[in-house]
Amino acid sequence: MDCIYIRDLSLRCIIGIFPEERKAKQDVIINVTLYCKSHAVAAASDHISDAVDYKTITKQIIDLVEASEYQLIETMAEHIANIGLEHSKVLKASVCVDKPGALRFARSVAVEVHRSKEANHA
Repeated sequence: MDCIYIRDLSLRCIIGIFPEERKAKQDVIINVTLYCKSHAVAAASDHISDAVDYKTITKQIIDLVEASEYQLIETMAEHIANIGLEHSKVLKASVCVDKPGALRFARSVAVEVHRSKEANHA
């Protein structure tokens, strides 16, 4: 399988379960891997209609996250994976959501999910 990586997408949103986390937007860092059958057709045609339009997917992720008020980064990761899987050429999506500063002595806490179209139809 071929991959598209969206790396270190830095966004701000309301995220968390504690009252102080619900008052102001916090940073999250998102990494997405989209798995496709092959980029060969797109490479041969050099046309966007044969490729996965990662700009459109990224814009959908930004719109989702910046408007969100999830309590859990697990929920956010799940919804981001679903955005990737909505596109016909994407077979699988892996999403990692980092929440910097969530723990006192850790740089970040992260959750990673792996979803595929086959699993969504089971």
